[in-house]
Amino acid sequence: MTTTNTSENPGSPDPAAIPDRTGPDGAPSMLALYQTALGGPEVLRLTALPRPVPGPGEILVAVHAAGLNPTDFKHRAMSLFLPPPPLTLGWDVSGTVVETGYGVTLFRPGDEVFGMLPYPYGAGSHAEYVTGPTRAFAPKPAGIGHVEAAALPLAALTAWQALVDTADLRAGQRVLVHAAAGGVGHLAVQIAKELGAHVTGTASAPKHDFLREIGADVCIDYRSEDFTDTDERYDVVLDTLGGETATRSAGVLSPGGVVVSLLPGDEDTQAAAEKAQARAVTLLVEHDRSGMRAIAGLVERGRLRAHVSGTFPLAEGARAHAQGETGRTTGKLVLTVR
Repeated sequence: MTTTNTSENPGSPDPAAIPDRTGPDGAPSMLALYQTALGGPEVLRLTALPRPVPGPGEILVAVHAAGLNPTDFKHRAMSLFLPPPPLTLGWDVSGTVVETGYGVTLFRPGDEVFGMLPYPYGAGSHAEYVTGPTRAFAPKPAGIGHVEAAALPLAALTAWQALVDTADLRAGQRVLVHAAAGGVGHLAVQIAKELGAHVTGTASAPKHDFLREIGADVCIDYRSEDFTDTDERYDVVLDTLGGETATRSAGVLSPGGVVVSLLPGDEDTQAAAEKAQARAVTLLVEHDRSGMRAIAGLVERGRLRAHVSGTFPLAEGARAHAQGETGRTTGKLVLTVR
């Protein structure tokens, strides 16, 4: 899967050489994608803020790249888990350790790391620097750059925790992945195939070649086909859409199966699951060093790869949000910082 740059900024300084910044008081500062109000992408502003200092058990990371996820768009527009602005969003990060806090033994300055800041309250990676607990990070996989590494953490951890930790997916089982060409979906397809499952994915017809390339056995065009109009029964459904999709997904489960939703289903979901002698659960992703190391292992063995459909400089974060909210992205969008 190739990475396509959709944004070029040839007039900007070399991003690999960000100068040391200081605030009016002489303390180190940084630029961050900051918002002081809820709203559309226009509320995002590149703003000088104090550079964070790592506390006990934390590391300070110079951000090279930071992934974008639908949760960023939702938290920018409305109060969900986070308190109201001011705030800096972003959970995905790949970069270099600059400083370690008291008691840190896993990393040293200069180490390349990637990870997901604690969700939801640890946001802040859409900036030149970020701090986070050591065990939210793992060594960046060898053989890939920071852009691809930054596209992985939240989406890959979500897929891993849904399929492995929650569903206990086994070889030979049958899996249905909704929005299979999206950020979580395209990684879930690859993880399920690596585990030996038979994978069906839903996506618009133009994305079916992409799904087959990453391992999908069957593709369903959600625009023209009803995924419930089949005798097929699934052991696991990964539902990224919630609402009635979760309820209808419960109806195609085998006895003992599970639908793992990333958004709440409607009030009929549990009843539909019970009727199918199955389970319906809602997953909220957690930071997880063990999961990150497993994901890194898959990447290093060539079994998992993030598809990055576009990159944007940090200063163009608002434009990246606008593109992401179209819902037409295949894979992930990433902000580049260095």
